[in-house]
Amino acid sequence: MDLLGMYPTFYVPGIGTAWVMGIIGVIHVVASHTSVGASFMFALIETRAYRRNEPQLMDFIKRYGLFLLIFSYVIGSITGPGIWYSITVASPRGVGGLIHNFVWVWAAEWVFFTVEVIGVYALVYLIGKVDARTHLKLTWSFALASWTTMLLIVGILSFMMGPGSAAWYRTGSASDAFYSSNCFAQLGVRTGLMFVMASVVGLIVASRLRDAALQRDIVRLLALVGLAGGLFMALMSLFYVRTLPHNAIVLLDFRLLPDYARDLASVLAVMALWLVFAWCKPDRVYTSLAMALFVFVAVAGVWPEERMRESMRKPYVAGRYIYGNQVIARDVPGKGIKEEVDRIARDGLLKLHPFVPNRLRTINDGNRLEAGQLLAKMMCASCHALEPGAPLRNLPDEFHRATDEDLIAAYLRGPLKHGTQPYMPRIDLPEDEIQALAHYLAVDDSGRDVDRLIAQERHPHRLARGKE
Repeated sequence: MDLLGMYPTFYVPGIGTAWVMGIIGVIHVVASHTSVGASFMFALIETRAYRRNEPQLMDFIKRYGLFLLIFSYVIGSITGPGIWYSITVASPRGVGGLIHNFVWVWAAEWVFFTVEVIGVYALVYLIGKVDARTHLKLTWSFALASWTTMLLIVGILSFMMGPGSAAWYRTGSASDAFYSSNCFAQLGVRTGLMFVMASVVGLIVASRLRDAALQRDIVRLLALVGLAGGLFMALMSLFYVRTLPHNAIVLLDFRLLPDYARDLASVLAVMALWLVFAWCKPDRVYTSLAMALFVFVAVAGVWPEERMRESMRKPYVAGRYIYGNQVIARDVPGKGIKEEVDRIARDGLLKLHPFVPNRLRTINDGNRLEAGQLLAKMMCASCHALEPGAPLRNLPDEFHRATDEDLIAAYLRGPLKHGTQPYMPRIDLPEDEIQALAHYLAVDDSGRDVDRLIAQERHPHRLARGKE
């Protein structure tokens, strides 16, 4: 029997695997969007300094550039590989699908990223050491290279929502995968966000300027750019919603907006008020206040926005052909890929998965609970935590702590087997695996110590002797 091309399952107890990726990803998004927005901020301010002969503006650029080197490029350089590690072990087939489609796009992104990193160092170091016109060209080159990295990465990220054209399934062409309305809508949202983040962070740097007149001038400029970026982001968000597939709209309407809409609206309101206040009262922009508002926007704004974006592509992780649980959902002739749902339904996941221990490939009374736990980890843990009360859509709460195995099995044989829920993958298991999974979920929902029960299931005589 041919095994599936699956990888070992990576699961973080307590918080769930996706939270690890999410925490690292949010930190990286804040750092990266700030750096891209700041690059254009530098270009705009330096252009003004050059045309109006206001060299004092370069002092702010130098201060902001030094801050950026530590905040964005050091933190970004740490969290970037952290994202690669976490997504590679948590969603290896999803990452593989992206790489196999966009290897040359990613290579091009690294070229522009190299230009960006060299550019920011050169920009800061060469202030006052080369003529103004040459330095202005360097700054604009840095800005364009920085934004191009965002353009290429967003094209890849939009493929996670779906390919640009349905022809991609037949052709496998990167151009059919890359260009989509969702790609350009998401690019617009992120472009607006980068100006907002650069403005909010820039206010921290501006608050430290000693020249009162320069501080007022810079603060008002940052506030205007931030407000314009926020307005553009809001308008592009409306366009972005119109590019979403049906399953994303359903999830957005019934699960995500009820949870996050009020919080996001509050963040936008606070951000707008802060920027208006900064423009009206530039002398009152203190460092402590600017730091507090930055942390608020970064945590309360970026975290739910990124979580919503990641959640809306469910049940897929890439291309609308790889489920979040790594199972291939459909044929992709252009890539020579075959769907796996029907094979799993026929032969069973425990027999087809290459990393299942031999003792669990056949279910019996001595391993039913352990086999059910393994099935839950392989099929469910990419989107759900298994422990009661865990923050990542934990399964006990999703099942309302139900302990009736027949009731749980009926759900597994019904909506889940036939894929009738738009944001859940189609999980079609043979009867013995359905019973094992239902047994595990019922025990887990009861709040009992599953690991101890599994140990007792595997070594009943050893535990009995221990009690004696």
